[in-house]
Amino acid sequence: MQLVECRMLVVLAQELNMRKAAERLFVSQPALSQRLQTIERAWDTQIFIRSQKGLSLTPAGEKIVQFAKEVVEKEDQVKEDLHHLDTEVYGTLKLAVASIIGQHWLPAVLKKYMDKYPHAKISLVTGWSSEMLRYIYEDEVHIGIIRGNPEWKGVKEHLFTDPLYLVDTEIEDASEVPNNDRPFIQFKSDSTYYQEILDWWHREFHTTPKRTIVVDQIETCKQMALNGLGFAILPSIAVKDAQHLHRIPLLKENKEPITRDTWLVGYESAFKLKQVRAFMEIVKEYIKEQQEKELS
Repeated sequence: MQLVECRMLVVLAQELNMRKAAERLFVSQPALSQRLQTIERAWDTQIFIRSQKGLSLTPAGEKIVQFAKEVVEKEDQVKEDLHHLDTEVYGTLKLAVASIIGQHWLPAVLKKYMDKYPHAKISLVTGWSSEMLRYIYEDEVHIGIIRGNPEWKGVKEHLFTDPLYLVDTEIEDASEVPNNDRPFIQFKSDSTYYQEILDWWHREFHTTPKRTIVVDQIETCKQMALNGLGFAILPSIAVKDAQHLHRIPLLKENKEPITRDTWLVGYESAFKLKQVRAFMEIVKEYIKEQQEKELS
């Protein structure tokens, strides 16, 4: 039975009057009567009893009309669901994000995204930027948020820049470092980040650190510095809430700050997806809010 026939039976059962049903369905009474006879032949049973007072359902007709109602209701539900797909954000947003961004920046952005688009889902992996870039190259995620300045020929949007600091509970100036026995706490990172720090160190001190402690995570490095176990070099995004640390900016030879960039990258096809476009809007809103806070 076709959908139009299901709707016709539902209207007939509601009106129990051929003339009124024909008016609602915008067809003539003879055409409606002929269509009803065709349906009854297809079911090989009488659905309505006709009389001068109107129509009444047969026991078999009640079951057939109930089936027709369920079909119509299901169609209406599917149409509503399709409408929501056009007007709301569904689907899974797949992200590959540098660990430091995943710890200190992304949670607030995802909170705004999920609050605005509760039907959307998130798939997230974090790690070194070089690893996250591989996820993008292999098309396993929609978007990568990467530190440094990755070579990428697809969509590449700059998110923000943050300076690097030498942080410690005791050392207040870089000139104190060579004459201090405090260990340099380092965390394992991408080669480009490590090289930037090495270049600055050799330019400033013309030697290697006297003592070093190497940890696997930036958060471990930060916590050890906070607890006075040594000094570390960390980006500003990691120490915004670390009030007890002295912060000494790392400077280039021209006295400009040494910074670390954060980029959002992905293939152009990914940005056609509604959940990706919605995420981009949230990211831009969040960055604008943060910039306004810094200016106020």
